[in-house]
Amino acid sequence: MKICVFLSAADLDECYTRPAREFAELIGKGGHTLVWGGSESGLMKVVADGVQESGGRLVGVSVDFLAAKARTDADEMVIARDLAERKALLLEKADAVVIMVGGTGTLDEATEILELRKHGKHDKPVVLLNTAGFYDGLRQQFQRMEDEGFLPVPLAELVFFAKDGVGALAYLEEWSGLR
Repeated sequence: MKICVFLSAADLDECYTRPAREFAELIGKGGHTLVWGGSESGLMKVVADGVQESGGRLVGVSVDFLAAKARTDADEMVIARDLAERKALLLEKADAVVIMVGGTGTLDEATEILELRKHGKHDKPVVLLNTAGFYDGLRQQFQRMEDEGFLPVPLAELVFFAKDGVGALAYLEEWSGLR
């Protein structure tokens, strides 16, 4: 399975890097491919290292203004013109999407992917990996959107909230028929 992971390129605390590394190792050991932003920085590097060292493949999609930070030993690296093209290519190259901790860029990617799913523009499973309760507030906001009629489809059909990488990968493998 080709798993797109949206996440931060920042250097983060161990409470985020350790679970990210564990999830990456599950991807690699499962024989899956990581599709990610291609960066050799921060949490993106942690995940790419974990996948690659555990036997998985790396497919990166960087963007021209960040190409200097792109990983040089990825199995495949594409350089997009801009962020919009990058998001489209990441989704196109993946079978599933996992959203890990991140800042405004990750939040932008997450909301666009969910909006596209809501409108039936893709049917790929989307998992929010809620490491250390990072997305508790967002989950609460999404629930309010559903409760007050802002979502035309049930929240459970848009996104699965996983508390850890084991739960995230189990959900994706079940969805894809690998379990």
